[in-house]
Amino acid sequence: MSIEDKFRRLGTDNAPGQEVRQTSTGIEEILRGDPLEGRPVDFSHGDVDAHEPTPGAFELFEAGFKAGGAQAYTEYRGDMGIREMLAPRLADFTGAPVDAADGLFITPGTQGALFLAIASTVTTGDKVAIVQPDYFANRKLVEFFEGEILPVQMNYTEASGDEAGLDLGELEEAFKAGAKTFLFSNPNNPAGVIYSPREIQQIAALADRYGATVIVDQLYSRLRYSGVDYTHLRAESIDPENVVTIMGPSKTESLSGFRLGVAFGSKTIISRMEKLQAIVSLRAPGYSQAVLRGWFDEPQGWMDERIRQHQRIRDDLMEILRGIEGVFARTPRAGSYLFPRLPELAVSPADFVKILRLQAGVIVTPGTEFSPHTARSIRFNFSQDHAASVAALERMATLIERYRA
Repeated sequence: MSIEDKFRRLGTDNAPGQEVRQTSTGIEEILRGDPLEGRPVDFSHGDVDAHEPTPGAFELFEAGFKAGGAQAYTEYRGDMGIREMLAPRLADFTGAPVDAADGLFITPGTQGALFLAIASTVTTGDKVAIVQPDYFANRKLVEFFEGEILPVQMNYTEASGDEAGLDLGELEEAFKAGAKTFLFSNPNNPAGVIYSPREIQQIAALADRYGATVIVDQLYSRLRYSGVDYTHLRAESIDPENVVTIMGPSKTESLSGFRLGVAFGSKTIISRMEKLQAIVSLRAPGYSQAVLRGWFDEPQGWMDERIRQHQRIRDDLMEILRGIEGVFARTPRAGSYLFPRLPELAVSPADFVKILRLQAGVIVTPGTEFSPHTARSIRFNFSQDHAASVAALERMATLIERYRA
């Protein structure tokens, strides 16, 4: 693969946050009716103005700044004192020990953790099992490192109850075909489904049976709605050297701007990640690392209220979606994403995404970012102002009727 082809396939023009690059080229002749009035809403990422960061975050950052060089120039793995503070919190949350010295790594955001983890496990020709649909960067990074993708379908549209819908038979076939790495997010981004205890137990058993490494992105595992249980992969009977868990204080805590993530698990992979970070970015932002002192230590009741706020938004948006003929949307059990499938329209899904932005001021992410077979779906991050979100989806409903086939 040529260097030009590698970067072409990264395809960032439609990635979340890049909507400014989307143009109206080629759709002027199909625009119908007048633009709809209403406050613009960018559903491609969470709104940290509508949902403010955790209390005390700025004060912790300020304290890190005042600490000067000791905080600015931490170890590449991150400040040891902060890692020692985080390790028992993460162990308590995930149900398995965390080694602060050798098994925990602070990264420049969870995106940075994902890059480093994949780069530490995948090289040219390696076979990698990836869920479809799943986080858009998984596929792009594996392709960038010239791995071979073995897709594993997650039929979330037909699964029910606590099942995510992962095809476990297809996963085993991928391992039999030589996949030595498996990537997935739990809760799933974009669909918001959670893997059942049975699915997680089977993933752990298959990984051990075939000696595969599992990288699990658990970014939204704190934002779980009422009555929903969660099974942590690392707490199952899986070889701890075969699993890396990625988390961070991001969308749930509205701390995305500090660019913080953590990876913990396999000491071998963590060591590789450190060597790579040493030449990529040296360390996670030094002053920002201090904000992690408040992670998992928010004021009593704060997280419960944050979840209730998002559940109310989710429920109101789901009510609108259920009222649109031909739209399918599974209710998210965690996280802040909706992934509805649109009905047949007189325009392509890609054009409808542009139409939403131009005629309704509604920015969404195309479903093709998450899987080739979900072109008719669009992703919303509903961590937004409640009233503005509802009004935005009502405008979308109007445009669906305007452009219905």
